[in-house]
Amino acid sequence: MIIDSHVNLHAPQFDEDRDDVIARAREAGVRLMVEISDKLSTFEATHALAMAHDDIWCTVGAHPHEAKDHVEMTADELVALAQRPRVIGIGECGLDFHYDLSPRDEQAAVFRQHIDAARRTGLPLVVHTREADDVMAAILREEHAKGPFKLLMHCYTSGIELAETAAELGAWFSVSGIATFKAAEDVREVIRRMPEDRIIVETDCPYLAPIPHRGRRNEPAYVGLVLQKLAEIRGWSLEEADRRTTDAFFALFDRIPRPAE
Repeated sequence: MIIDSHVNLHAPQFDEDRDDVIARAREAGVRLMVEISDKLSTFEATHALAMAHDDIWCTVGAHPHEAKDHVEMTADELVALAQRPRVIGIGECGLDFHYDLSPRDEQAAVFRQHIDAARRTGLPLVVHTREADDVMAAILREEHAKGPFKLLMHCYTSGIELAETAAELGAWFSVSGIATFKAAEDVREVIRRMPEDRIIVETDCPYLAPIPHRGRRNEPAYVGLVLQKLAEIRGWSLEEADRRTTDAFFALFDRIPRPAE
């Protein structure tokens, strides 16, 4: 059962052929997709995709790039939106100190609101982190001490120390097309050390297309290439990688009913 745990099908890159992209995913054997919310202004489009398709579910939240426009957003708002049908996660949220498209203090404050919402709803937190390892680790430790919450380190490309901290806090990790890039040996080394029962796969489409599609628009139909690379990195058969990532996905996103195989 191939699952794409992170798609951005509401993105304008899919405006011309969104239905065809979804159809190609199904033809490629993708059984489920999680459509990710990146800002509240597009949440209605995100939620509509989940409501229109039995094999698409969604999250609610604001990407750290968008934090400057969400400083007034509260955990109460996220909790309320999370009550809608087919919402199964909080985020994408977190810290991005590479682009710094929002002030760092605002990123941190907005991130904490997401954590509070995840803690209160019991829904997993979808975490984006880039070049913010020390601050991210400190926030996760501090917030976890207030009360546990489920979290997914999405498209993980950060350092081993943050990975170890997150793993100690019970985090899941998702692997993306970056794992296929020739220069990404440091990413592959971290993947070798991730908890074997808490790894899932994603495309993050329309971004980060795996080899041999790198440089072109990504789409969910390519998630099988990520699964193949994960199997190679971990020394698993493709069948074992499929089984492990499927089990891990449903353990994390436990509001989604598991379809019959």
